[in-house]
Amino acid sequence: MTHFKERYINPFTDYGFKRIFGEEPNKDLLLDFLNHLLKDEEGEIVDLSYTKAEQLGLADYSRKAIFDIYCVNKKGEHFIVEMQKAKQNYFKDRALFYSSFPIQKQAEKGNWNFKLKAVYTISILDFVFEEDKKDKDKYRYNVKLTDIDTCKTFYNKLTFIYLEMPKFVKTIDQIETPFDKWMYVLKNLSNLERMPSNIQNKIFDKLFSVAEIANFSIEQNQEYQDSLKGYRDYKNTVNTSHEEGKKEGIVEGKIAGVIEGKTAVARLMKLDGDSVDKIIRYTELTADDIEKL
Repeated sequence: MTHFKERYINPFTDYGFKRIFGEEPNKDLLLDFLNHLLKDEEGEIVDLSYTKAEQLGLADYSRKAIFDIYCVNKKGEHFIVEMQKAKQNYFKDRALFYSSFPIQKQAEKGNWNFKLKAVYTISILDFVFEEDKKDKDKYRYNVKLTDIDTCKTFYNKLTFIYLEMPKFVKTIDQIETPFDKWMYVLKNLSNLERMPSNIQNKIFDKLFSVAEIANFSIEQNQEYQDSLKGYRDYKNTVNTSHEEGKKEGIVEGKIAGVIEGKTAVARLMKLDGDSVDKIIRYTELTADDIEKL
């Protein structure tokens, strides 16, 4: 396998993600991504304003939230855009908790009728939820509050979108839509040696320029390399834990199978009237175990 020095940043690093989507000079990249992601529901988003990534609770002692990217459009609608490198316990709970901050901050003092602006939480995931593994062809999940029986939307101003990137397996020759292009670039950017000709346009010309490591200053390059090292260390730790867990599961499975086999033999010997001592000698089970059969 041919190895080459990466020409473009990895969007799943903290630095890479925020350089592409979180910097004011590159806001048009985020606008284009969101417009293609939400066009069927939202129409065209004309402009966005970045707001503070760190959100405080309602009281000094309340827990705060720190978003990857948080912005508001001209209509006052809120967009949280998150990148998640690996599985995390209660990730969906965290997404719901985070969405409560832009809801709370809309509260008005005095006579307020509780009318809210829409809140979107968009999560770009470098993993697949366990419960989604059977849906091999489905990588985008659109979640709203709905009625269980009718499946009709109960409330359309709170939306969670999950993009499970490992499931997006289209090759460069298979991409069809502008959103396909975004998915392909986000997943494969750090492995590309050049921009594919069939995705070239003004936006992607800029993205590849912004993402090219050779264009970084010394300080920017150092910051990216630190972020990349953190990403690789994190992924290696997760992968190692996963492999060790698989090995442990195999061993435990084998042990369970051996015990189950011995128990079956002991049960047959007991039915044949063999003595407890003989059964212990043949199966290595304890007298208490045999007594319970």
